Amino acid sequence: MAETTEFELVSPAKLVMSEPVEMVVVPGVEGDFGALPRHAPMLSTVRPGVVDIHKGGKVETRLFVAGGFAEVTAERCTVLAEEAFPLDGVTAEQAQARLQSARDDLAEAEGDGAKARAAKAVTVAEALVAAVGA
Repeated sequence: MAETTEFELVSPAKLVMSEPVEMVVVPGVEGDFGALPRHAPMLSTVRPGVVDIHKGGKVETRLFVAGGFAEVTAERCTVLAEEAFPLDGVTAEQAQARLQSARDDLAEAEGDGAKARAAKAVTVAEALVAAVGA
């Protein structure tokens, strides 16, 4: 049996996942990184993208995250995500609709704060479209 590390994915709404995994690959802002058992401690900002959960020597689960933070220790990897959900529940049409809605919101946004939030929503939606291969 392969050595495991504890993986936790938490969104503002709920604990999305908490289980032992062989490896987790997280989309960090400086590039994707893999967290394995006995990993050196680190903190990273997470960009919008896909978290790959490895079990049995292969990717078992793919989860989309809309950004956040990750903490890795020798025993665990914890991702605090702004939004997180299983990628297999999203169709290309849904991803494209989210992107179009975000672009519409950006075009209508007034004020710096609203424009910044809308631009971030576009970035997240673009990452979702890329993740589902739309």
